[in-house]
Amino acid sequence: MDGQYRKDIYPGLVVAIILKKDQRSGKKTEGVVKDLLTSAAYHSRGIKVRLQDGQIGRVAEIIGDED
Repeated sequence: MDGQYRKDIYPGLVVAIILKKDQRSGKKTEGVVKDLLTSAAYHSRGIKVRLQDGQIGRVAEIIGDED
């Protein structure tokens, strides 16, 4: 599942994001969502989130719940 809809993303969810510096390469960084930074219900390039480790990027893929 991709991360274009805000309703699908919530704190504690494990996701793969693309950091700003990795947009050209498409390299994904995995982590757990801490905050949602995009207020719109939909974003074509992915909802912007802050991970628990502080990294910020757009959700490229939803992996699942943190276990």
